[in-house]
Amino acid sequence: MTLGSKQTTMNLLNFIARFPNERTCRVHFRDLRLSKGVECKKCKHQEHYWLSGKEQFQCKQCGFRTTLRSGTILESSKLSFRYWYMVMHLMSSTKKGFSAHEVRRQLGHKRYEPIWLMMKKIRLAMGKADEDKKLTGMVELDDAYFSTSTAKSVKKRLKRGKGSQKKSKVTVMAESFPLEYDGRPDRYCGQFRMKVNLLETKAAVRDTVNNTIDPDSVVFTDQSNSYVDLKNLVNVHATFKSSQGSEYDLKWVHVAISNAKRNLLGIYHVIKEKYLQYYLDEFCYKLNRRYYTNLFESLAFNLI
Repeated sequence: MTLGSKQTTMNLLNFIARFPNERTCRVHFRDLRLSKGVECKKCKHQEHYWLSGKEQFQCKQCGFRTTLRSGTILESSKLSFRYWYMVMHLMSSTKKGFSAHEVRRQLGHKRYEPIWLMMKKIRLAMGKADEDKKLTGMVELDDAYFSTSTAKSVKKRLKRGKGSQKKSKVTVMAESFPLEYDGRPDRYCGQFRMKVNLLETKAAVRDTVNNTIDPDSVVFTDQSNSYVDLKNLVNVHATFKSSQGSEYDLKWVHVAISNAKRNLLGIYHVIKEKYLQYYLDEFCYKLNRRYYTNLFESLAFNLI
């Protein structure tokens, strides 16, 4: 199955025409599962029959049956497939996003909690989609502090500046490749990653770099003490004094930080620290697929 920019744009009219009812959503989800492959929970066999009457997959080897939702992010959810599909469309059709309250109003659903949990699971799938893909080449890295909510008991004894309980540290990374534009040296961006660093330690930064950046890469940072060990983790670690200017700055990292902060503040206003990573995963998922014309298909595929 081919995903990405060559597919037909999934705008609102196309979505309504393609998925007018629950049945069309279930058939589409079944086809996605067959294209990706269904693994039997009992014998781990990969080949299955589709039982139309039962709407289940049956293992060709042992006969064990698997439901349409089993083994996917929809498992244990009581919400309809069309609910899931409409929410996926809303979350993938805009660069910014929707709050759970707004989605609940759009769906006409009474309760907030099931919608919020569904969107949380979708954001979790977005975060897992790029876990195995490491950043390569020239990589910019910097830390940023995002505003998060604090408990009332903490507000009376807030710290100021760095280390404030109102701020959460996030390590931001971006691929940056050299480019010549109009005869002048320039750069274009590739993939992005944002990881919440709750411990705010050098060890946490090292773990993030190990899990996210290819060791053959060239990493650019400022001269923060948090990055002194990176030279042992990557091919080249280049630093500079950002206050004095440089031939190479952290252009794309700072653009991503600015856009992410504005995006989260404008839509969600305030986010709890323990949920911040989910929202950053959604932001990076869309940013890394900014040239896709049918992000919906990619997102549906990643739910399985």
